[in-house]
Amino acid sequence: AGGVVLGRSADKLFSLSGLFAVYKPKGPTSAGVLNLLKERLLAEAGVQTNGSKRNQVLKIGHGGTLDSAAAGVLVVGIGKGTKMLKTMLAGSKKYTAIGLLGKATDTLDATGKVTEEKPYDQITKGDLENVLQKFTGDIMQVPPLYSALKKDGERLSTLMKRGEAVEAKPARPVRVYSLSLQQFQPPLFTLDVECGGGFYVRSLVSDIGKELSTCATMQELTRTKHGPFTLEEHALYEDKWTIDEIARSLEHCMSLLPGEPSHKKLKTEHPGETAVSCE
Repeated sequence: AGGVVLGRSADKLFSLSGLFAVYKPKGPTSAGVLNLLKERLLAEAGVQTNGSKRNQVLKIGHGGTLDSAAAGVLVVGIGKGTKMLKTMLAGSKKYTAIGLLGKATDTLDATGKVTEEKPYDQITKGDLENVLQKFTGDIMQVPPLYSALKKDGERLSTLMKRGEAVEAKPARPVRVYSLSLQQFQPPLFTLDVECGGGFYVRSLVSDIGKELSTCATMQELTRTKHGPFTLEEHALYEDKWTIDEIARSLEHCMSLLPGEPSHKKLKTEHPGETAVSCE
């Protein structure tokens, strides 16, 4: 930066490294949340950015897209932490989802156009609970047509919105560690799901509807956990998007991750406690 002397907060910002989690609200895209975070931090550090250069200035990325209509934990990598995001994609995630019986949409969630309506009065809580067993464990799942998956380098959702014919991707193996019914107030039902990478909760809700001989669409989705990061304990809300808060959070969050040589220095603070690990 042509001989510009950066202040203490800028130095601190550029020395931040690792993974932490933020809260993504309903509405913006995951990329949008990241851009806002980046702008916030660069502004606090007093770093002037002119559009195109912005991306080279601060290395920041996220560990797995949440749809814009969804809320919850978004894992963020900063500095060298961006290299650790790949491993987060495969990690387990927990969601709470609200499904609506009797309606199907083209996007499989509340943002789409209604494509089908069917009666659902015959379905009992017991029916729903029995069906969940079929969707637990290692299962095959067809990903949604409206998704971030790519065809010829373009997102399926972008192609769909342009009105291009898109073929469904083939079913692929996904893993569901646990699945339980939290509430049943027809037409609404609430599920808790813990799943592995590449899993679509929208597809699950839609498939449950079909299995019950009706249809269903996802009304709401919240990611409550991603890897070791939970919504309650670790996700920073927008008012905490400051350099100092993130520095504090990084120190706490990096201690949650399985040990890597580069994080040894975090472990040396309490030499007596190294043998005890909790998670």
